[in-house]
Amino acid sequence: MAFELHSAAFAPNGAIPTRHTCEGADVAPALGWSGAPPATRSYALIVDDPDAPDPAAPKRTWVHWVVCDIPADASGLPEGGALPAGARSGVNDWKRTGYGGPCPPIGRHRYFHKLYALDTLLPELTEPTKAALEHAMKGHVLAQAELVGTYQKKR
Repeated sequence: MAFELHSAAFAPNGAIPTRHTCEGADVAPALGWSGAPPATRSYALIVDDPDAPDPAAPKRTWVHWVVCDIPADASGLPEGGALPAGARSGVNDWKRTGYGGPCPPIGRHRYFHKLYALDTLLPELTEPTKAALEHAMKGHVLAQAELVGTYQKKR
């Protein structure tokens, strides 16, 4: 069985509901996964937008959420982003921990939800940035699953 990431909130490559954005309640969508390799010891999650600030002329990837040490027995995260015991939120590009939803300044952006099955825990990371998490994961990724959603502001 393939390692898969899904959400009840939006279909793959579909529109992310306003509820999960800066124009709504700005709460994380529920995420679920299945098919992780048996040797999985933890999961890590990165949600980012490679289309910032303008999809027609992207200049950087904006990080919306970083999470590490999600327990291996977890099969998802609930709406709102409450983390299971042991999991830790990293620092996003708003310089805060936790989820920060889509809030594109112009155009329709893509939001990549990337889940990594790891063969280890990463206890040395307290509030990692995306770069620190990616560095710590090197050599430990057993599988990766990805879910892409899109959003364009209504106003």
